[in-house]
Amino acid sequence: MKRLGIIVLHVSYWTMYLILLLLFLLALWLGSRAIIHKNFWQMAGYSPGWILLTLPHVLSFYAFYLLLFPRLLKTKRLLLLFVSGVGVSGLSALLALLISGVFYGFRFGPHLSLDTGFEWLFISAICFVHGVLALVIRGFLSWYEDIHLKELLDRKNYEMELALVKSQLNPHFLFNTLNNIDVLIQKDAGRASLYLNQLSDILRFMLYETKTAQIPIHQELQYIDKYIQLQKLRTAHPEYIHYFIEGRAGNRLVEPMLFIPFIENAFKHAEKKAEDAITVRFTFTEDKLIFVCENKFGSHRDASDGLDAGGLGNNLIRRRLSLLYPGRHHLDISAENNIYKAILTLTYAN
Repeated sequence: MKRLGIIVLHVSYWTMYLILLLLFLLALWLGSRAIIHKNFWQMAGYSPGWILLTLPHVLSFYAFYLLLFPRLLKTKRLLLLFVSGVGVSGLSALLALLISGVFYGFRFGPHLSLDTGFEWLFISAICFVHGVLALVIRGFLSWYEDIHLKELLDRKNYEMELALVKSQLNPHFLFNTLNNIDVLIQKDAGRASLYLNQLSDILRFMLYETKTAQIPIHQELQYIDKYIQLQKLRTAHPEYIHYFIEGRAGNRLVEPMLFIPFIENAFKHAEKKAEDAITVRFTFTEDKLIFVCENKFGSHRDASDGLDAGGLGNNLIRRRLSLLYPGRHHLDISAENNIYKAILTLTYAN
């Protein structure tokens, strides 16, 4: 929790205490008989009396909050915590009585009375209650900070994993494409130049556009189209891949490189000489985006190869989707009849 939030919490706590204290004193004033020693009630009308009503409780609260919690409760030394808490409460009450005695001409000493002992016990008990509440508040803040820290670490870990995968993915794609273009230069320099420009656009997208949290969906589709065109260099079969866009994408935003791991996985494991080896389809409706990517894989491959291979890996993909689209996505992956199929449905936020 931020510092301002903690300050507001403490101010609210003591404001509530003062309100309850005033209501308590009002009830005593309206009551037919005093339930606390009359000297204690008389002191409540003067500034020295408020020392007994505030100082020991503040001292006890922050002694529990700043000292006993980190040193004893977090280390689970509960017996020592209880003994120390009783001691802190008693000393806080005694200190307040002595300070108050200065203003009252040392009414409390050296001739101590039974009434004074009762007041000390009463104040000590309330100090102990404040101390316990301090432990509860500090425990809640510690629990909240632990959750926030865990979420932050999970986020950083995810970002590091994603950055690592990207650093491994890009050079692999780059070198394969450069080799294909190099071969094409000798056969068709014009096409090679076109593909080289597309490669330049793809690298520019990877280096700059992926740094933002979200991009327009049409930019992602342009990147995918150029990626597919470059991958077609690996095969001469005109019907090797089918790429469809149904509906209007509009101005929707999407996280960059959200779909490319599935497409890369399809190119990696599809049969190289098969017809209709890969199908990629985007379907846009008013409230949903449905992405389908499927590829044929040979019977000699095990189905689990496709499920775990390529791109970010299914575990990291699912983690990313859960983080970016909590409750607004559905991912279905199957591998049956030599066809590996991934269907991702994203529901737009209202």
